[in-house]
Amino acid sequence: MFDLKSYIREIQDFPKKGINYKDITPLLLDINALKSCADAIAEKYIGKGIVKVIGVESRGFFLGTLVAERLNAGFVPVRKPGKLPFDVYQESYALEYGKDALEIHTDAILPNEKILIHDDVLATGGTALASVRLAEKMKADIVGLNFLIELEFLNGRKKLKDYSVDSLSKY
Repeated sequence: MFDLKSYIREIQDFPKKGINYKDITPLLLDINALKSCADAIAEKYIGKGIVKVIGVESRGFFLGTLVAERLNAGFVPVRKPGKLPFDVYQESYALEYGKDALEIHTDAILPNEKILIHDDVLATGGTALASVRLAEKMKADIVGLNFLIELEFLNGRKKLKDYSVDSLSKY
């Protein structure tokens, strides 16, 4: 595996003062680094029967679709309110700098389908837990949650203690 952190640019005080944003744009610009990340994420889940990968808006879409392709699985977008055109389930959550909600199409996952949830960053765990709750509403079998980056000092993993959680890079 290559040095993932060398592809993560840190931006101080974005999107607001006190936040040290992890910008993955340099990673997205390098096709070999991008492929390596997708391969590394997918590798652990090959043979686990995953049929859908949930990608969380919006940065979870980048690698989520690539991971789904590698697992021969479908991709399910989880989006902010008002972005999906069909009937949705909604789940509200708190994040480290405010409140928000996520939505998923009501027909995106069938009961007992094995799924993987992917997002770019695990911070406080609010977004991830909202994604879990959406999948649970649909009676999905959540095989695991995977993140490109984990901000360990925010203890988001604690909110997900009932699930298998992996991350490629920890800060």
